[in-house]
Amino acid sequence: MDLKDLFLTPIYLILIYGMAYWIRPKVTTNVTRKYFIPALTLKLIGAITLGLIYQFYYGSLGNPAGDTFNYFWHSKQITQAFYDSPKIGLKLLFSHGEYDSDTYRYTIWMFWYKAPTEFLIAKIASVIGIFALNTYTVIALFFAFISFSGFWALYIAFLELYPKLTKEFAIAIFFLPSVFFWGSGLMKDSLTLGGLGWVFFGFYNIFIAKKQIFWSIVALIIAGYLILTVKIYILLSFIPPALFWIFNENNRRIKSHTIRLIAKPVFIGLGGIVSYFGALNITAGDEKYDIEKLGERSKITQVYLSEYVTSGSAYNIGELDGTIGGMLKLAPAAVNVTLFRPYLWEVRNPVMLLSALEAVFFMYLTVYLFYQTGILKSLKLIGNTPILLFCFIFSIIFAIGVGTSSGNFGTLVRYKIPLMPFYLSALYIMRSYAQTAKKQKKLIARAISHPA
Repeated sequence: MDLKDLFLTPIYLILIYGMAYWIRPKVTTNVTRKYFIPALTLKLIGAITLGLIYQFYYGSLGNPAGDTFNYFWHSKQITQAFYDSPKIGLKLLFSHGEYDSDTYRYTIWMFWYKAPTEFLIAKIASVIGIFALNTYTVIALFFAFISFSGFWALYIAFLELYPKLTKEFAIAIFFLPSVFFWGSGLMKDSLTLGGLGWVFFGFYNIFIAKKQIFWSIVALIIAGYLILTVKIYILLSFIPPALFWIFNENNRRIKSHTIRLIAKPVFIGLGGIVSYFGALNITAGDEKYDIEKLGERSKITQVYLSEYVTSGSAYNIGELDGTIGGMLKLAPAAVNVTLFRPYLWEVRNPVMLLSALEAVFFMYLTVYLFYQTGILKSLKLIGNTPILLFCFIFSIIFAIGVGTSSGNFGTLVRYKIPLMPFYLSALYIMRSYAQTAKKQKKLIARAISHPA
């Protein structure tokens, strides 16, 4: 970041807030309106803070670049090509790592030119950079705005299911520090988080609410393609619980209790089969996420990340043997480390402290709700409530995947943020059921003690 950021950032902030105030009446109600600007503001703060942290904190530790500035470096080359020749700029935008004499003088500086995922992020950043005069902070702000759009769509979808939980869902989706910090800047996470919100919104409208079908399909296709290209494992975690949600909703609509009981295991079996073969087709041939190689890749990633990080943030939940079965053996420890660690005594730096405080909050709310409601009643509630089942299955699958492959808390805090809004939203939904049940018990007790 340089002086250009200081001069241009306020101007573009005014433009972004102008757009936000213009859009707000179209996407809010009298109840949700008060969360729109504060939630957007946190995302924008997160985008700016992320750049400052990478430049001044991590830079002081001997890592002056980091992914966010590497993306910016690549986007600058593409944007400069546009300024020099729009034709060459377009060639770069639609290139796939191949050699071209026209673009060579730009691609020679790009170490991610042949890395499809990273280069895609640079391409998106460069399109924004053309209008942002190659300014890091402005590009980061627009990444935050894209991420926020998906989160607001996610918020709207959850509220259609539980309209009274406006404050609770706002906390779960917008106000978790790790989520708005790591998921707002010039990073993959901003786009994939926004994409996940749109995927959920589109899926809900198409298959559950059955409304706004055309635009929901458009949103689902665009956001789904983005996630598929950038972080396919998010889709791998999303598809199984999403299919179960569809089958559970259809099962609930069967009027006959007997037929419903018979049909439920059939729906579950179909969901499992479709999920498995869907995952196989999506990942077939993928070097990193092919289902048949997933255990092996997780082992390689775990070893690399745990050995690469020397800051004292490494953790060990057991040794992976390179098989899916080996991953499943470590599943309980992986879920624990993802949702409830680092513990406070494991904190080694300010970033870990933030993650540890969130983990304490997650652990407290989880234990409190399951204790208050009872484990069996809680499990029954989850099994009978399709959205709860979706949220918990998604969170658990995701937690197993990132918990077994991360190897250190520094990367885990970033990898796990897609599950955090869903897991916390599920806990708040459970709490609302528990509070309703408690009120009903009080009313019954009062009626018995004071009969009419």
